[in-house]
Amino acid sequence: MKFEKVTLEGHHVRLEPLSEIHRDGLIDAISDGELWKLFVTLVPRPEGIDGFIENAIEAHANVDGLTFATIDKASGKIVGSTRFMKANLPHQRVEIGFTFIAKNFQRTQINTEAKLLMLGHAFETLKFNRVELLTDYLNNASRSAILRLGAKQEGILRNHMVMANGRVRDSVLFSITNNEWGGVKQNLSYKLADRV
Repeated sequence: MKFEKVTLEGHHVRLEPLSEIHRDGLIDAISDGELWKLFVTLVPRPEGIDGFIENAIEAHANVDGLTFATIDKASGKIVGSTRFMKANLPHQRVEIGFTFIAKNFQRTQINTEAKLLMLGHAFETLKFNRVELLTDYLNNASRSAILRLGAKQEGILRNHMVMANGRVRDSVLFSITNNEWGGVKQNLSYKLADRV
């Protein structure tokens, strides 16, 4: 099995496999709020966007995952990116991560629907047993957002990563399993319907 380049589309968001055509839109998205300045995230700087795209394409070629450009359907704007990553195909698990959304599109239905689409693809199409989400221990907003999705916190990976500024990060590990997917899907669908 491998990650086919598929476009995932909902009412509010379209997730397109990332390519060079998304370059300028990604720069605009990360510049909205200067997302790279948040020390608890791994958002590329504008001058690093070419490397980010190359890394995403290489990861897909190595069957590690698939990166998407996140597009707001109402405006047609690229508002961020998200990816399937660190896939372990024999054990049927994958991580959803490297997610960032332009400041003006945060706390909208964009991230909720993107996660609904990705989780649906992971569990219903790819038949994974488990989807993992990790975030910086200090990133309270991200931790809360992951819990609101319906993921369960499993633990803290201490001294897990070295950040760009040299800080050694603890990462919080969350997961959703295939037997939980039905309830998570219902929860996310309800949240989206409630915001229409």
